[in-house]
Parts: sequence; C-alpha cells; structure tokens
Amino acid sequence: MKKPIVFTSEHEMPPMAVSLADMGHNRTGSWRYLRPVYSEKLAPCKNACPVGNDIPRILSLVSQGRYEDAWRLFRETSPLPGVCGRVCYHPCESFCNRKDFDEALSIAAIERFVADACFDLEDRIPERPKRSEKIAIVGSGPAGLACAYFLAKDGYAVTVFEGASQPGGMLRLGIPPYRLPRAVLDREIELIARWGVEFRTNTRVGQDISLEKLWEQHNAVFIATGAHQSRALNIPGEEFALTGLEFLKAVNAGKTIALGKRVLIIGGGNTAMDCARTALRLGAHPIVVYRRTREEMPAIAEEIEEAEHEGTQFEFLAAPVAIRKLNGKLEVQCIRMKLGEPDASGRRRPVPIPSSDFIMYTDTVLKAVGEEPDLAFLSEHLETSEGIVIERAQGMLERAGIFIGGDAQTGPSTVAQAMRSGKEVAQKIKSFLRGERPPKATTLEEAVRVNFNYFTHRPRVATPQLAVSERILSFAETKRAISAEQARVEASRCFSCGVCNSCDNCWVFCPDAAIARINGHYEINYDFCKGCGVCAEECPRSVISLVEEEL
Repeated sequence: MKKPIVFTSEHEMPPMAVSLADMGHNRTGSWRYLRPVYSEKLAPCKNACPVGNDIPRILSLVSQGRYEDAWRLFRETSPLPGVCGRVCYHPCESFCNRKDFDEALSIAAIERFVADACFDLEDRIPERPKRSEKIAIVGSGPAGLACAYFLAKDGYAVTVFEGASQPGGMLRLGIPPYRLPRAVLDREIELIARWGVEFRTNTRVGQDISLEKLWEQHNAVFIATGAHQSRALNIPGEEFALTGLEFLKAVNAGKTIALGKRVLIIGGGNTAMDCARTALRLGAHPIVVYRRTREEMPAIAEEIEEAEHEGTQFEFLAAPVAIRKLNGKLEVQCIRMKLGEPDASGRRRPVPIPSSDFIMYTDTVLKAVGEEPDLAFLSEHLETSEGIVIERAQGMLERAGIFIGGDAQTGPSTVAQAMRSGKEVAQKIKSFLRGERPPKATTLEEAVRVNFNYFTHRPRVATPQLAVSERILSFAETKRAISAEQARVEASRCFSCGVCNSCDNCWVFCPDAAIARINGHYEINYDFCKGCGVCAEECPRSVISLVEEEL
C-alpha cells in the first residue's frame, strides 16, 4: 500500500481534482452504517409450494436440458410429480415474481413435462438402515402416499391399508381421468412401492381389521382416510339426489350411470366442477346451481373456466329448497339469494330473498356441497387387549403413536396440501419413534424484490389442449404436454429469485472497488465499503441485503 501524499506548499497541489495515488491508506469503511451481505433467499414460488419443491433449482436444470436431474430433484420433496403437474392448483405460479413483469412461469406444465419425459426411469434406491419399527397407514390418498414414501426412504417398514380395490384414494376415486390418467397414477404408486411400501387393498379399518389391532401390531399408526362423506342439503326430497362424490366414484370405476339429458349440480367446489365436466362427457347438459356468485366459488378458477368453456351452464345466487318427483322427472324448487355480511369463511353470506322461488326441471340432481371426514371407526376410547386405554383427543392420540392428517384432519383440501400433511406426519412419526421432539422449521427471508431492468419480456408458453369439440366426446386427457424445447425456453424465463447466478453486477458497479470476484464467488472488503447500497440495488435477484451495522 502506498503512503499518503503530503504537499509542503500550495504550489505543489494540482490545479484540479486528480488522483495521484491510491486510497488504500484511507479506510472509508468506517463511514458505513449499512452493511451489504450476500445471503441466498427463499424464492416466493418455493415458499408457496405446499410440498417444498426447490423450483428455482429444478427450472435451472430444465433450462439446461437436464431432465433426469430435475426429476430426481422433484422426487426429493414429492413422490407424485406426474400427479401434481396435472392436478395441483399451483400456488407457486400465483406468487411468481415474473407475474409483475409479464406473465408467471408455467411451472405446472414444466413439472408435468419432466415427469412424462422421465416416465420410464426408476429411483436410485440406496442402501439404508433397515429399521425394526413398523408403521401402519390407513388410507392411500395423497397424504398416505406421501407419508409412506418418506418413512420408507428412511428405512421404516410401512404397510398401507386401503378399503378400495386399488391404491390412490381420492386421486383414483374422485379425480376424473381427463384430468389425471390412471397410467400416471399407477406408475407413481409403483415407484413408491419399490421403496418397500406394502399396499393391502380391500381392507377396511373398522370392518376387516380394528384400529386397536393395528395399534397393537405396529409402532405407529397414521390415519389418512380423507374426506369421503358428502354433506347433506337438509331439504325435503333430498333422497332423490345423488351425491356428487359417489357419482364420480361410480364413473371412475367404469360403471354405467343413466343421467338423462339435463343434470343439476348443487355446489360450487371442485367436486361440483368434476361432476359437471363428467356429465358433459356422458352426453348430459349440466347446470351448476350455486348460492353465491362466481367470485365466491371455492373451486379452482381454472376448473371453473374449463367447465364453462366445455358448455356447463351456471345459475348463480340460487339455492334449492325442495326436490319433488313428478312424472319421471325431478322438480327442484329454488330460491334467489343475495349476499350479506361476510361469514366465518370470509365470503359474503348468502341470504334468501323472500317470495323469489322458482322451479327448475331436471332428470338428475347431483349434490356436491362439500365433503367431510368419516371417523366413525375411531371410537372415543381406544383399548388394547392389554387393557391400555387412550382418549380420542389429538394430543393423547399422538402421545400413544396414533396420528391423523390430510383431509381426515382438515376437511377437504387440495392434493398438494394433503401431501404436505403426510410429509409432516412422517417427520412426527420419526421423532416419536426416536423419542425426540420434532425439529423446528427453519425460515429464510423471502426474495420479493427483483430488478426488472435486467430482464426482457418473453411470453409464457401456452399449454396445448384438445379442442372443446373433442374433449367432451371422451375421458381422454384434455391437456397435453409441452415439448422439450418449450420446456427449456419456459424454464429459462425464471428470474432465479434469491439465487446468485454470478452476473457480476455487484462487482462491476461498486464505486469503491470493495467487491472482489474470487473463484466464482464474491467477497466484500469491509475496510473500504461505505455501505452505499449500489450493489444491493443493482442485484437483479435480491441476493444482497443491507443490514444495519453493529456499533
């Protein structure tokens, strides 16, 4: 480091400001009250993903054409990428920072592409400790499958008990094949089984085997029976209506259902949309009767749009009050509604309008006003043959090694949320068996700021679909996979929020030359950094943060 220049007189000083030596002796970092720090952050898409998929890393791999690596990274956090790529409501896209620039990334389409491109790949199953503990899982829906997968990966012996003839729960029984082809579901269940998970079908807990017996024979039990019990309309003549869920189960099982030409579907959730779109494919004209407006419908917006495009008719602000059978037809008495104050759900409460009754005639009524768990097999007290008794209360059950999760605990939710619950229960079971407390979740700062000046506008890839005229003729999958080139192009639109990609902006723009690039990483010389914040401002991906300097 050079010594400072000392002028002995005014005549020795230059006539203008000019650098005659470096400033190495002047440690300007002492002026700083804000300190820039490099810290990779949590991308909003990853933060919003219920199962915790590392979306930025996956998209980076896809943009490089490394589809197998992307698939294996998906399976570190989710055993069902082919299912989720089709039926997940993809909250990741709703939180994608790119939506504030042009359009959110089509993450669901990329997940589906990766799963389909790697359809024939097998998991690399490493040597892992074979643990002696045995776990029983009651129900093979998304919660049960996720729990089984993550326990089996850790070496536990897992047996899944399913009342139906095939595993899959609501994925198989409730979701129509035009949304989820059975070959995709079968393949991903097969991969879970390869980890050593045993599936016992046609076995109803409470009928074929008691919960107490499972409790005696296993070290832990997970109840993941879902929400299969349809809610009642509580109106006269309700016995003339079919439940939407039983209708879907029958059709998905290949049974013939005579609907007639005109079908009324009561409800506004995802089951109602599936009923309407299924009825269309059976040649009927569906009319959805919903007591609120379209804005309040709990169904996924995309499903509402698809139903509408395919020809479903909607009757909003109406509710049935009675059903009567008349000359082989059904006469449904309805009443007009208006919206009042918000209720517990946050939506405005529907209020009947006096003297606004009207009649709708139909061949079939399907009630789809929601489902709820049926835990009748779980008595208030559980007692083993050794006389051990526990109460049904949640805390007491978990202390005894019986866990409840998924829709059986929360009521109807989404596939991804049920999978998240299954993963969380798997961790609880591991902690229970090891006599440990469940680890606390770590939280990272979310990368919400992006410097749009460093990106160019590019359109979102469109997901190919069958024409409506073709869709309603069969139960063939309506959406098609994007191409490999489209997947790479779409993945390259990712901002990689919160992840440094060595763009050099901080290094180039630092006015004090206080940032050095060393072996692909950046280091800040705080002796000279004044904390001006230029590096943080010019970082495209919110990797650099300014924190208050400790005095």
